Amino acid sequence: MRGVIKGALAEELNNSLRMKKGYESAIKKLPKGCLSIKKIKGHEYYYLVSRDEGRLKYVYKGQMPKDQIQKYKEAKEYRAKYRKLLSQVKKQIKYLRSSLRGKEAI
Repeated sequence: MRGVIKGALAEELNNSLRMKKGYESAIKKLPKGCLSIKKIKGHEYYYLVSRDEGRLKYVYKGQMPKDQIQKYKEAKEYRAKYRKLLSQVKKQIKYLRSSLRGKEAI
């Protein structure tokens, strides 16, 4: 009976590793950074904020069309969603690996 359980856990581990790769590649496809809005004399100006070697980097984008602004907002939401899922799957991988590391033969 233990062989069947270990097999199911090993299969679930492989599935989790595949999911982790998928989430990481989805995060890489999203545009880096997020938009910051600064109001100057009643006008809105946009800056793209990202990290570069541990430091914040602001890139001036000027006034942007609403569709581009929406694109960055959606990317921010997707990034948060994928990071949460990635965190959960990493915990699951850690648990499965520790479960499979038993002393009995598989």
